[in-house]
Amino acid sequence: MNKARKTLLERLFTEHGQALVRFVSRIVKSPDDAEDIAQHAYLRLQKLSDEKELENPRAYLYQIANNLAVDQLRRGKLHVEYVSQQIPMEGEPYTDDHADHQSPERLLAARQQLQSIYETMDKLPIKCRQAFLLHRTRGLSYSEIAKEMNISVSSVEKYILQALKACRKKVTPER
Repeated sequence: MNKARKTLLERLFTEHGQALVRFVSRIVKSPDDAEDIAQHAYLRLQKLSDEKELENPRAYLYQIANNLAVDQLRRGKLHVEYVSQQIPMEGEPYTDDHADHQSPERLLAARQQLQSIYETMDKLPIKCRQAFLLHRTRGLSYSEIAKEMNISVSSVEKYILQALKACRKKVTPER
């Protein structure tokens, strides 16, 4: 890392570190999670190849932190929904067939697969992840995503395909 980049990150951390954690805490409602998310935001900012790309590094840092916090909330919500679908409702018969689907091994495998998908999504380029999440979580069409992200529809198609391939590769065992 070059000296100017290190100085920029140190300055951002010194001037905005605690404020960023408070900002994220208001979103995720957990000080520990907020600190982790803030740290990840600094790491993401550090990974940028050229600091001259950033007109406003502070704003970009806060946007990264906000996106990470929202992603965490979304993953938590998806996890709760998934688990609630897997657990039978009170009064629902608990048959052997259902028990097979609820075995601890299957639940563990499903949780591990879900975590693997989250990790894969975190590793995707930001525009790719953004396009995929806009499509999957908000149900936007490719043209709506293109307008919102200010990119072409073909770029949206490329990003979503890239995300789907990455997820499929992660959950499909190699042959």
